[in-house]
Amino acid sequence: MRYPKLRELKEAIRALIKGPYTSSYPFKPHTPYERFRGRPYFHEEDCIGCGACTQVCPTGAVEYKDQTHDGVTKRILTVHWDVCIFCGQCQANCLTDKGIVLSQEFAFATTEKREELTQVIEKEVALCECCREPIVPVDQYRWVCQRLGPLVFSNASLLLYYLRTLKLSLQNMIFSSSKSGLLRQDRIRILCPRCRRDAVLKS
Repeated sequence: MRYPKLRELKEAIRALIKGPYTSSYPFKPHTPYERFRGRPYFHEEDCIGCGACTQVCPTGAVEYKDQTHDGVTKRILTVHWDVCIFCGQCQANCLTDKGIVLSQEFAFATTEKREELTQVIEKEVALCECCREPIVPVDQYRWVCQRLGPLVFSNASLLLYYLRTLKLSLQNMIFSSSKSGLLRQDRIRILCPRCRRDAVLKS
């Protein structure tokens, strides 16, 4: 007759006294570990709409598109939880470290439409004062100005935006009719990189 090892007998007695090692989920709620990677959420007050998370998402679960309605352009950012693999790249590459954060939620299966497994936020976008093309979200301009501090005066577009937030500059500028009409004074305007290059070369 083969007798059990003392170590196995010790483990069996311990399991009888302390109970099983497994959790009682789903009968009791499960609390994940602190560094558990669950459903990602946009934090609208901390997100600057830069789109860095969309560039590093391996499955394309995070995307954005710029839409113009009634003369106002907004950047619409969407995270699709149904295709997210919870890798954490969006949070790791977020400029503010708080714009998109992984939660501890893991049980969000549903029988409803896939559109419900999304989160959408909107950010207003600053436009080029020459060609009217989108540049960056307004919140990103504000964040860059705060990070640069006095160095903001080294960039014409950032300088002008900063002065407008302080109400020290005109809010409405006269737009050039075409890119061929760019003059020297157009360099002191909020311009996209292409128009700024043309303004510098033609001045």
